[in-house]
Amino acid sequence: MKWTLLSAVILIAMPLAQATTIRISAGDDLQRAIDSAADGDTLILAAATFTATSTVWRDTLCGNCLDPADGANGTVGFLLSGKSLTVLGESRTGTRLVTGAGYGLLLEHGSFVVQNLTVTGGIRDRDGNATNAAIVVRHATAHLEQLDLIDNTERDTSIVVGIGGVIGREGSSLIIRACRLENNTWDGIALYRGATALVSDCLIKDGRGAGIGVTWDATCVADRNTVTGYWKGIGSFGTSLVVARNNFIHNNLGWGMVATGESTLEASNNLIRHNGNCGFAPWGTESRGKFINNIVVENGWRDEWVCPCVGVWNYGDWGKWIFRHNLVFNNQDGEYEAIWDQTGVYGNLSLDPGLVADSTSFAFVTDTVYLFAGDSTIYNPDGTRSHIGLFGGPQAWND
Repeated sequence: MKWTLLSAVILIAMPLAQATTIRISAGDDLQRAIDSAADGDTLILAAATFTATSTVWRDTLCGNCLDPADGANGTVGFLLSGKSLTVLGESRTGTRLVTGAGYGLLLEHGSFVVQNLTVTGGIRDRDGNATNAAIVVRHATAHLEQLDLIDNTERDTSIVVGIGGVIGREGSSLIIRACRLENNTWDGIALYRGATALVSDCLIKDGRGAGIGVTWDATCVADRNTVTGYWKGIGSFGTSLVVARNNFIHNNLGWGMVATGESTLEASNNLIRHNGNCGFAPWGTESRGKFINNIVVENGWRDEWVCPCVGVWNYGDWGKWIFRHNLVFNNQDGEYEAIWDQTGVYGNLSLDPGLVADSTSFAFVTDTVYLFAGDSTIYNPDGTRSHIGLFGGPQAWND
């Protein structure tokens, strides 16, 4: 799976030959420039604010409904459709796209690169079926890098769902790298209906829903991200496949990491710290996966909501999980519930890892407990036996 996924998404970043570069200045009509650009062109946007004229749009498929044919009514800010196109900002914070719409940038039926700019100012559509986000990708490939997807907050509070950061749909392939998704009103990143994504080195902060939610039959590799301030951290749902490694998941209201439905979750070398209820939960008898080399500490600081205030809660079939070389310690109501104590079994530990007191940090004040205590089949970047937590295993934070 891994090589197929990475091979597919790396192709997104390959430059197109004989492309024309078009510079878009302050005051230019950005949508007109997008519509006029030829296949393969590159648009370079000045450090200026470009405000969309919101357009009413019928989404013929519903991305997250039991029956996709239900569709949805919505609005689009900027539409990129039917071609290969690169959009580059001259300044990540100075080039600002104010969308005024539920589907802020809608990328469909093409191949797109969007880098080095800010997308903001979304307005939630009233149709609850609409999959609103700063960037929505459907039937397309997209390489999204060094973006600030922020402050997409305006909504009628009678509608539960809000505006996400990125939503991938209908078989799309995405790279989402080095982006800041902050202060939006729904999932940070949501993947539906066969979407595939590599999400790396992102800050996913302060929203609602899940920081990274993967459902239906979508696939995600999530590597080296920080997920904080959501209802829930990283979750696999439906029949999805999630590989989550070297992520720092902290201070979310419910669980840190969950697998439910018939999904598969392979989690290694994550730090799951100070989430409101449980750290990790198999949450369905058909979910399955691996949980190896993770640190699960200090979870359970609020009243029980989605799970008990423990480190690991088994609400599934424990026989479908490989659980080894994890460090589970100092969780509010104990380390394990609905499963026998795993301490001392398959290399699992319950010792103080020596983290600094600030729960927003993954810095350590000692360096003895977790070193070289990881799974013997996983290696640190220097070839030694893996550590437990963020500092060990493939693509470690300090490599």
